[in-house]
Amino acid sequence: MTIKHIQAQLAKQATIFQTGGIRPTHELLESWIGFVGWSLPEEHRPSGFQPLATLFLKNLPYVPTALKPFQLITLFVHESILDHLMEDDLSPFFEIRTYTALGNLVKREWQHDHIRAFPLQPELISNDYPVWDGGGIPAQIEEEILRLEQEEELDYFDDILEDLYPLHKIGGYPTYCQSGYDFGEHTPFVFQITSDAKAQLNIVDNGNFYFFYNPTEQTWRVYCDFY
Repeated sequence: MTIKHIQAQLAKQATIFQTGGIRPTHELLESWIGFVGWSLPEEHRPSGFQPLATLFLKNLPYVPTALKPFQLITLFVHESILDHLMEDDLSPFFEIRTYTALGNLVKREWQHDHIRAFPLQPELISNDYPVWDGGGIPAQIEEEILRLEQEEELDYFDDILEDLYPLHKIGGYPTYCQSGYDFGEHTPFVFQITSDAKAQLNIVDNGNFYFFYNPTEQTWRVYCDFY
């Protein structure tokens, strides 16, 4: 098995987001960090939670299969979450709202009290790879990589992994800081929210929130790690 073949087997598409750099419009289809700008008329800002992100999926260059039914996801994070980061599932500390249509939405001005709000610019990538100890590498390919490391002095990070994307990202692989976490094949990773210097969002020590979704049970799982 050649390096090119291993790369072809592992590479996934994803939508990454660059923070800021554009004039905000506050119109539909504009994603944000630190701000939730839309909800249904009967929805209110949840008590004890801070607005974290607005993620419009409609018209993105890539959306994973599990999220295909949705056109918008909005995120709120509980103000006490820093006291619970060592728990395996942080989903109780998030309010995750999903919308399959955009027609009935109304504008809101819900901004995080401590994060600087910025619009997000989406970009398609086709070379997202898993971190070595984060799961996501099939056993057969992992064995082949280990063989090449022993016999041909191959290095996974130098020779196979082209780049890492520790950015706000939909699809692809979780960009773990430490050893990864797996909620099972029926609850795949779907997106991540990362520490963001421009938005002044620092999750403990340059950490990330990873979101997993089971479309059959319509349940979320959330994991966090940091350096």
